[in-house]
Amino acid sequence: MRNLTALQQYGIVTANYWAFTLTDGALRMLVVFHFHQLGYTTLEIAFLFLFYEFFGIVTNLYGGWLGARFGLRLTLWAGTLLQVGALLMLIPVADSWPRWWSVAYVMVAQAISGIAKDLNKMSAKSAIKTVVPETPDDHSRGETQLFQWVAILTGSKNALKGVGFFLGGVLLTSIGFNAAVGTMAAALFLAFLMTLVLPGDIGRMKEKPAFTELFSKSTGINMLSLARFFLFGARDVWFVVALPVFLQAALGWQYWEVGGFMGLWVIGYGIVQGLVPALRRSWGKSAPPGVSAVQFWSAVLTAIPGLIAISLWRQVGNPGIAVVVGLAAFGVVFAMNSSIHSYMILAYTEAEDVSLNVGFYYMANAAGRLVGTLLSGALFLVGGLQACLWASCLLVALAFLSGTRLPTPPRQLQPA
Repeated sequence: MRNLTALQQYGIVTANYWAFTLTDGALRMLVVFHFHQLGYTTLEIAFLFLFYEFFGIVTNLYGGWLGARFGLRLTLWAGTLLQVGALLMLIPVADSWPRWWSVAYVMVAQAISGIAKDLNKMSAKSAIKTVVPETPDDHSRGETQLFQWVAILTGSKNALKGVGFFLGGVLLTSIGFNAAVGTMAAALFLAFLMTLVLPGDIGRMKEKPAFTELFSKSTGINMLSLARFFLFGARDVWFVVALPVFLQAALGWQYWEVGGFMGLWVIGYGIVQGLVPALRRSWGKSAPPGVSAVQFWSAVLTAIPGLIAISLWRQVGNPGIAVVVGLAAFGVVFAMNSSIHSYMILAYTEAEDVSLNVGFYYMANAAGRLVGTLLSGALFLVGGLQACLWASCLLVALAFLSGTRLPTPPRQLQPA
């Protein structure tokens, strides 16, 4: 058991993460479509995800501390089994339940799923720092390799999440909500079994971190976390609730069509994330990205939701085409932003305290998703998709301003 190489350990962690991601994406679509089908408003659907996102904030903060203190195997096991439990909880959900009870019950199940998702993600993202070898004689080479590995992990995860979106739409159409969540619970439990061979000390700090070390003292990590908060709020303010409801209700798309389209978007977004290092090399950028790259791509992203909103407001052409083309452009640029962010957080931290800093960073990520999800449901009721798009534009601008205060990562010889 203990003879597994670091690369083999990471391969097991990543495979489990991929399986988890499929169920997470499918569950998102299942919940949105099932409850919209039952007549719930977009705000009520958004509230179903309230605890999912809120407990993601708490989990990232404390999960990083747990991973540093007890090892990443424990957090990975806990995340996987909690997701299995959350899926099993949803099997008895019935149309005949009172609305208030359905909302409360699903919120609790989603809370467990939110804890599970972020424990699992924190474990996988932290484990990558333990695999990439230190290169004290050539920091640039080590940082370039780290950037490539992060891009592959992040891109593959999002591609599979897109497959999960499509899977959720197909499962809802073919076997229904209750059978779908039961099937996914069984599959994920099988994925858990393969993690039993992991050693217990993966990612564990030699000196046990104090509880007071939860919050980062690094300016780079703090400002990047703030930028991440705004960036993911900008995505979810129109993508999570408003967009699928708009496509189904305003444009008349079928559930499987919406799930398939959003799944393809996330797959494409994941592919771009994985290709970011290669794309940068094709542009003559051989060094890993730096502060200037964070600022540039957030500035570009700011314009896209505004242009989509203007197109819908002025009724330029077919609204469906405007949304599809605009979403494709948003996905490419957002993928550049997200991939570079995912590398930068590891560039600002050391392997010894990686789970603490990654946990803090993804706490900000979860907080942004929470705010974006609630605004997505509320603003859609008030001003439709246009209101959500303008809010997205504002949030990306705030992400750009946060990026202007980032210092150069200490191990980078020069900014990219």
